[in-house]
Amino acid sequence: MATKVISMFPAKTVVVNKSKVLLLPIIGLLVFLMIWHLAARQVHTSLGTLPGPSQTFTQFSNLVSEHWREREKAAAFIERQEKRNAAKLVKDPNAKVKIRPYTGKPTFFDQIGTSLITVACGFLLASLIAIPLGIVLGLNHGLYQAFNPIIQLLKPVSPLAWLPIVTMVVSATYVTDDPLFAKSFVNSLFTVALCSLWPTLINTSVGVTSVDSDLLNVSKVLRLSWWKHITTIVLPSAIPMIFTGLRLSLGIAWMVLIAAEMLAQNPGLGKFVWDEFQNGSSASLGRIMVAVFTIGFIGLLLDRGMLQLQKWLSWNKQQALR
Repeated sequence: MATKVISMFPAKTVVVNKSKVLLLPIIGLLVFLMIWHLAARQVHTSLGTLPGPSQTFTQFSNLVSEHWREREKAAAFIERQEKRNAAKLVKDPNAKVKIRPYTGKPTFFDQIGTSLITVACGFLLASLIAIPLGIVLGLNHGLYQAFNPIIQLLKPVSPLAWLPIVTMVVSATYVTDDPLFAKSFVNSLFTVALCSLWPTLINTSVGVTSVDSDLLNVSKVLRLSWWKHITTIVLPSAIPMIFTGLRLSLGIAWMVLIAAEMLAQNPGLGKFVWDEFQNGSSASLGRIMVAVFTIGFIGLLLDRGMLQLQKWLSWNKQQALR
């Protein structure tokens, strides 16, 4: 009986820990909402009182309703064209018909989709450059010493400084009558890539240089080829540092994108915030608050998603769980 009583304590401890994990964030959230509600009443702007939680939620509901109304308009627009084309084909089976896309105003959720696509492409481009380059620099100490000053020089440059340069270069070089991508998308993509590749580059090179010397000696004894050395010795050891760099880069990419969209008026969440600020209506502050929390929530999901990917792909599970 004594053994059974003792074995129950770990289970109770687990239950208590799970309760704390659930309860403490809820308490923190409630405290935050209360402080926000009380503080918002004290802040008066040219557009009225700063919106509190209830006003912000109301504007979020309005944005959802606007989105579905716009979807209904788009569906009705397509349906009218299909009926018109069907009538034409009845009169003349050889008639040429086409469906024109709906060109209504993009909704808040359309802007979210645009921003997510742009940040994904910019982050992917940055990773495709930073990871191979980081491996090469990590394997060659001389190259690392040669390029490190350039990396340290370009790493802190603000996206607000890169964007005008990128815009001018893209305008001068990306000249075509039938562009595959809009120039606004290309501008945002390269700005995001330029600002977000540095954490991945630095962490990859550091991870490669930190490979255990015993593993390097094993590779020499087995006379592994360069590619085999990379895939079996270097990457399994460096993957935790690489993913640390990727998580940092993804967070920077998301922040940079919003700033770039606001400055260049490119489609996306940043443009939505700027348009609402310029609009100056009584609902604008609430809509901006919705955008702020949406940006933060998406950033949190991106970071958690990258952490989960690290856990799945990491060879060293103990480091991946940190």
